[in-house]
Amino acid sequence: MPKMKPHKGAKKRFTTTATGKVRRLRAHKSHILTKKTSKRKRNLRRPTTVDTPGEAKFIKRLLVV
Repeated sequence: MPKMKPHKGAKKRFTTTATGKVRRLRAHKSHILTKKTSKRKRNLRRPTTVDTPGEAKFIKRLLVV
């Protein structure tokens, strides 16, 4: 049987932490930034974790972890 390959789209968007949680970057940080406050843009810099267990499980399967 051939090797399992990771989903390229998911690979670009998600990473896993050492404890096995799934991290992702927040949306709304690519364009039309002039009307957004500095505080809002600063908070969008930080990655967040995928909290839903079902979604996290699905993403891990796409990443072949």
